[in-house]
Amino acid sequence: MVLEVGSSENGGRRAALIVNTRSRSGERTFFEALDRLQDLGVSLGATYALRDPARLPETVREVLGEDSGGRYDTLILGGGDGSISSVVDFLAHHETVLGLLPLGTANDFARTLGIPSDVLAACEAIAHGKVVDVDLGLIGDNYYVNLASVGLSVGVTQALTPRLKRTAGALAYPLAAVKAFLRHEPFSARLTFPDGDHGTVEKERLLQVGIGNGRYYGGGMVVAPDSGIDDRSLDVYTIEIPRHRDLIGTARYLKSGDFIRSEAVNHYRTSRVVLETEPELAVNVDGELVARTPQSFSLAPNALKVLVPQDSSAASRDVAE
Repeated sequence: MVLEVGSSENGGRRAALIVNTRSRSGERTFFEALDRLQDLGVSLGATYALRDPARLPETVREVLGEDSGGRYDTLILGGGDGSISSVVDFLAHHETVLGLLPLGTANDFARTLGIPSDVLAACEAIAHGKVVDVDLGLIGDNYYVNLASVGLSVGVTQALTPRLKRTAGALAYPLAAVKAFLRHEPFSARLTFPDGDHGTVEKERLLQVGIGNGRYYGGGMVVAPDSGIDDRSLDVYTIEIPRHRDLIGTARYLKSGDFIRSEAVNHYRTSRVVLETEPELAVNVDGELVARTPQSFSLAPNALKVLVPQDSSAASRDVAE
């Protein structure tokens, strides 16, 4: 379904714009996006430029709440993957459609959906794109969009300081990964699959365990070669700490997802999994440390409506008329 935001066919309903101006490029692009969206005929109601990312959830809740009177059929969010993940609980299974301005360092959710990183092109996708519904992951009762993981990724998140993001840009993730690897402590994990599609898995001396919903994470690395955000499955992988020569090979294929084929990696597709670790570890959810093991993970199919470019093929199921 193609949605012309703010058109008379929508009964005069409008879009709300919320921008995290603390995201990497938010401050300088807020007014640029505001002007461009209006030029494209997007009827904007409430607009928010938030300097404090902690205010994002309450602002989204206000826009979507009963007090808004259902005035907004589209929520345009400017920010990175962390911004999306922090508010996706409010958008899941909601009639309001998400329009995205990718303003973060990684923008993996936007990359998965083929949404342009250029803010003006992203505005075009919002004004003239199509609406698709995509899957979300669940950690307990909380939704996420890209990847939940333990191990090395947590160290990367801790090393990925705002200063490093500002100064290193696209190089911030690989620099943080090197720092995290040098500090990494091996751990063990137990994976159980409630649906019985796999036997119980127990692994030792692990580098990382990931439970992916989307296709990309960590600034463009692929979860698995055939992973997607509309495939009705989670991609679960474990990476054992390999011999030195294998580590180089594994790292080489992270971008394409072909690291799955390494002897140090095991890959499982499922809709539900329970992860236990020894010791208990922090869980990185879309770049934020928000939980600790043990945790249950599951899939929420068709849980989020989002605007994508007309030529996007990342999500094959358009929302029905």
